[in-house]
Amino acid sequence: MKAKIGILSLGCPRNLVDSENLLGRLNLKGYPVVDINTADVALINTCAFIDEAKKESVEAILDLIELKKEGKLKKILVYGCLPGRYKDSLRKELPEVDAFIGKLSLNHNLKRFPLTPRHYAYLKICEGCVNNCSFCIIPKIKGKFLSLGVSSILEEVKRFNCQGLSELNIIGQDITGYGLDLKSKEGLAELLPRIARLAKEINWIRLLYLNPGRLSDKLLAVIRDEPKICKYIDLPIQHINSRILKLMNRGISGQGIIRVIEKIRKTIPGVALRTSVIVGFPGETGKEFKELLNFIKDVKFERLGAFTYSREEGTRAYNFKGQVPDRLKSERLAAVMSVQQEVSRQINSKFLGKSLMVLVDEEEDGSYLGRTQYDAPEVDGLVYIRSKHKLHPGDFVRVRISDTLEYDLVGEVE
Repeated sequence: MKAKIGILSLGCPRNLVDSENLLGRLNLKGYPVVDINTADVALINTCAFIDEAKKESVEAILDLIELKKEGKLKKILVYGCLPGRYKDSLRKELPEVDAFIGKLSLNHNLKRFPLTPRHYAYLKICEGCVNNCSFCIIPKIKGKFLSLGVSSILEEVKRFNCQGLSELNIIGQDITGYGLDLKSKEGLAELLPRIARLAKEINWIRLLYLNPGRLSDKLLAVIRDEPKICKYIDLPIQHINSRILKLMNRGISGQGIIRVIEKIRKTIPGVALRTSVIVGFPGETGKEFKELLNFIKDVKFERLGAFTYSREEGTRAYNFKGQVPDRLKSERLAAVMSVQQEVSRQINSKFLGKSLMVLVDEEEDGSYLGRTQYDAPEVDGLVYIRSKHKLHPGDFVRVRISDTLEYDLVGEVE
């Protein structure tokens, strides 16, 4: 009997795809995949993007070491971004770990071991990043940018199409960079229609992370015209002040971002815009922060995530002057989230009395939780669904919205 394998996958959906591929390879070789609490060998796929993620990864490793000391685990193998950055020091500090392994190769197996609910999945089409933002360590961890070959992607789509998926989320550090490294030069705008044609049984295709500097008219037209593609643009801007954007090496000015947003909303009526912003970047003045805050109030992003700047060794911004104190960063974060809470409440109130198509995710205490096409799994709002009839995860239902909250909606199946 081969050793039982358990996995703990931390961080982003891109890590989750790596974990699914790794488990798929092991499972094909005859290793049983079990809950990590009953495993002989524990795999942990780590994140090391920012301080918070590093701490979570280290704490999880320490928890597994305790299980090993108690005799509940035979081996611990640590994968991914954390050993990608700190392999040598980790070996010294955590000798109880049997192996530290860096990045996993970008490929898709004949079999993935799914770690998501059965009705949705992630398809990673590229690895690494072409942007080299001054605050980000990803290019150093992941190496040069790589796009998965078109034929491999389409084969994966065919397999997903046969699995009864309701939603396919296309992901990468920056999927607008797809194809830049391929001789064929086939970009995202050419790839998406081919995916949509093959995904006959999949209702929603969602795109996660589109760089504002590479969002072409052609790509926007594909998103607008392809019925399966969710009218949801994940467009991290990070800031709006042009000086800060230049220091971040974002490759676009504040005015450039404004023009892109105007073009998106003009091209795709009713689109939901999700963004992320960083507060407390080195040198950010009170005036520049106020500019960001006013921009968030005025533009009214349907979805927004905010983060305090994390000073990461190995990045250019690590040595920038004017590092902002943690307390001030926290105050600025709270101010952004307070503004966005009110923006979100206003946006949600417009759905009152409307009928929306909702994807059912799970049952909870006699009611159901679901999402609209304007909400990505795990990161955005929910719809609390009341229904007289039994629903199942993966079902699409029309829901009449009867109440609205700051981030979520409440309604009844029509």
